Amino acid sequence: MKLVLIALFFVTSAFAQAQSVGLPPACGPKNVSFDVKLDKSQHTQAPPEPGKARVYFLQDSFVARIGMDGAWVGANRGHSYFSVSVEPGEHHVCAKVDVVSEHPVEVASFTAEAGKVYYFRARLVSVEGGLYLFLAQADNDEAKYLMDSYSLSVSQPKK
Repeated sequence: MKLVLIALFFVTSAFAQAQSVGLPPACGPKNVSFDVKLDKSQHTQAPPEPGKARVYFLQDSFVARIGMDGAWVGANRGHSYFSVSVEPGEHHVCAKVDVVSEHPVEVASFTAEAGKVYYFRARLVSVEGGLYLFLAQADNDEAKYLMDSYSLSVSQPKK
């Protein structure tokens, strides 16, 4: 029984420390928030710009900020998506939700190639009574299918 209590103490302490730690380097500054509008008429994909890659961020049913390489690049609200153009090379992505969640930040990385399109999907999943944010590179077919029913997210940083 003592061993269980000691383990519970360490897990609780680690969780408290993780909550107090700042955002990962892939995210942007803590104090940035976005105004988000949804454009339900937009369902076309923009091709990559010459010499660059295009990255789409899709999300399910909540509000999230999306960061890349240390700066916020936009936000989604509800079932929506947006895209950004990126230089070839290694990139680090961050998704952050501001809802009560056991795991409000998720990170991923990928290496972009010029002329290619990448898709990332963020979603909140209920696991063992808690909400957890998951961010993962999405399958091209799944992403295109979801984008047909999602709205285009148009976001601007709040001043």
